[in-house]
Amino acid sequence: MGAMSETRVLGVIPARLGSTRLARKVLREIAGRSMVEWVWRAAVGSGQMDRVVVATDSEEVAGVCGARGIAVVMTSPECASGSDRVYEVSRQIEADIYVNIQGDEPLLTPGHFAPLLELFARPEVEVTTISVPCPAEDVANPNAVKVVTAADGRALYFSRSTIPYDRDGVGFAGYRKHLGLYGYRKAALERFAALAPSPLEQSERLEQLRMLENGISIYVGEAEGDSIGVDVEADLLRVDAILGLR
Repeated sequence: MGAMSETRVLGVIPARLGSTRLARKVLREIAGRSMVEWVWRAAVGSGQMDRVVVATDSEEVAGVCGARGIAVVMTSPECASGSDRVYEVSRQIEADIYVNIQGDEPLLTPGHFAPLLELFARPEVEVTTISVPCPAEDVANPNAVKVVTAADGRALYFSRSTIPYDRDGVGFAGYRKHLGLYGYRKAALERFAALAPSPLEQSERLEQLRMLENGISIYVGEAEGDSIGVDVEADLLRVDAILGLR
């Protein structure tokens, strides 16, 4: 793990079985494996974390994972979000850095994790995430979250809108798409978990804005390779076609 060898890093994949738009999505089969297994394989394959666990409140998810040799931590069904589930795991397993890995991103690759964790070599960094070049078809897509950063990589804002706005229509080539991987130092995760939902978060339906509104800086590593968050059946079919070729 290079510079991270002295840091204990725990990867957590929140996996809730109930989903309003796509029933049982974390267990849906994609190219012969469950969605959550694809995510777990990418995380473990990165070699960037000391342990990777699935956090769930479902005995069925736990059973499927156990049959595949995937470690599971049981969490409360009262957890309102994936980050709440990661926080609950942090109260059971001690680590210096916790990585929140979206369980519905089966196109994550091992290469997505190093840019996330390398940022912790900087002592001022408390929370990290990643971005990739935004495909042209996603620039105006509200389901693809865009991010703009300062020169040092600190996130200025995340939005479902097209940011920055190309006022003069000259063509902006640097749009960045946010991927939902987060790294937290333990103190930052505890602070985040104690905060109430914020106005910007509720407007955009983007949980990370709660941190920005409360003065918690998020640093954004640049990665390559787009991903598709699976929310509906059409997403599942697209991902199945892609992973079936790997």
